[in-house]
Amino acid sequence: MAATGSEKQGAKAYYVTTPIYYVNDAPHLGHAYTTVAGDVLTRWHRQRGEKVWFLTGTDEHGQKIMRTAEANDVTPQAWCDKLVEEAWKPLWEHLNIANDDFIRTTQKRHTDRVQEFVQDLYDKDEIYKGGYEGPYCVGCEEYKLPGDLIEAEDGTKLCPIHKKPVEILKEENYFFKLSEYGPKLLEFYEANPGFIQPESARNEVVNFVKQGLQDLSISRSTFDWGIPIPWDEKHVIYVWVDALLNYATAVGYNENPAKFDETFPANVHLVGKDILRFHAVIWPAMLMAQGLPVPGRVAANGWLMVGGEKMSKSNLTGIKPQDLTSHFGVDAYRWYFLRAIAFGSDGSFSWEDFTARYTSELANDYGNLASRVAAMVGKYFGGELPASTADGDAEKAIHEGLAKAVATADAKIGEELDFQAGILAIFDFVKQVNGYITEQEPWKVAKDESEEGRARLATILYTAAESLRAVAVLLNPIMPETSQALWESLGAEASLGALAEQPVQSSGTWGQLQAGATVTKGAVLFPRLEDPKKD
Repeated sequence: MAATGSEKQGAKAYYVTTPIYYVNDAPHLGHAYTTVAGDVLTRWHRQRGEKVWFLTGTDEHGQKIMRTAEANDVTPQAWCDKLVEEAWKPLWEHLNIANDDFIRTTQKRHTDRVQEFVQDLYDKDEIYKGGYEGPYCVGCEEYKLPGDLIEAEDGTKLCPIHKKPVEILKEENYFFKLSEYGPKLLEFYEANPGFIQPESARNEVVNFVKQGLQDLSISRSTFDWGIPIPWDEKHVIYVWVDALLNYATAVGYNENPAKFDETFPANVHLVGKDILRFHAVIWPAMLMAQGLPVPGRVAANGWLMVGGEKMSKSNLTGIKPQDLTSHFGVDAYRWYFLRAIAFGSDGSFSWEDFTARYTSELANDYGNLASRVAAMVGKYFGGELPASTADGDAEKAIHEGLAKAVATADAKIGEELDFQAGILAIFDFVKQVNGYITEQEPWKVAKDESEEGRARLATILYTAAESLRAVAVLLNPIMPETSQALWESLGAEASLGALAEQPVQSSGTWGQLQAGATVTKGAVLFPRLEDPKKD
């Protein structure tokens, strides 16, 4: 699904990227976790009225892809084409991902620009020819330092991430003078303490750079599935140099200067913590060498764990997102992982936890509130939203609670990338509204048919409905389908316009929902769950 940010010519776009994902296999929950986070972040900024650009895509070169294709008896390009079109793009559409672009590193718009970038560095004497021998992990596509390796029971040296034996590679390569950028990077980190998040990730990178950087091998000559080095076609460009440059090539580097100036650099690179060093060390050093601006932030999310193991295809704990969406629904899926796991920390997934949170928070607290309010407006006022006549202390507490929820959610989600805290602030307000209805007992007030009783009932139901109006706006970036259903149920579309056009930062302004709006009780937002499949 493609979306277009608000058109503000000349304004710098709020530019967010996911990693570009290796297409050696189909996507799993870990890939979807980062992509959903990027989608929620950019939807939030779009709903602030900002110009936004959201990029995702696929990394299609390198030895790992070549070997996977060979194992499946197809060419690397055929393998990539099949996976992208049959697995990756359909999943993002299924999860309602509103990316503005999808870059593939085999596209000419990328490969030509990568060659130009590397040629420029070579011409500036930032690249030289040399040789290297060392332990190499094909899964990481990275030479490892001996101290990084772990040892199996039989003494075999293993990659600490993939738990697979490393290979000792010896080849002639071209090298980027990364070692010269250590002091510049440390100075940059010091001047920009928020560049790497979370704090633990920043400390790890700073300590790594302080130990001294080695020059980076930027070519391979032992296989040919990659972008050729322009001055020496016996070599292909190291897959990570190729991959990192997607963030520039996708937005017009050396091709569309106006678009590049309005978009680059990224405000936020969302990455997994296992690829943090590439983004926080190699990428800014490459940009410094080329005289280009450095990104605003590299935010590393933790690993999703199942049974104490990082979720991945290689250790057989990969779970398809569709396994969960078919049971819980897409919106609940988008909500759950950002709600249950603090972004930046490792988190465990279980069916039991998802089921418990779905039932308690989505179905009982939120969905039931929406159904009760619509039902009472229908029963007591014929489906026409009544006007609030006299707000008392109870109503003022709701107004204050909403203002607090909006301010907290906007700061936490929009600025701090603390999705969990932002979502909790919204749902704390939902609980407050539920408590308000329980205390005010509108079903009892309805028995008082006096003018005063009717006025009090009207105030209670208007307060609840107006609260839900704001909740629909706040949850729209996270759960767009159910938010739209609630928006229409409240009759807000007719009087206030499209939900996506409602600014999140002003959603707490009280009194936007107009009296007289037609309130209808639609389908249940979060239906009762059937017993999950155990297979």
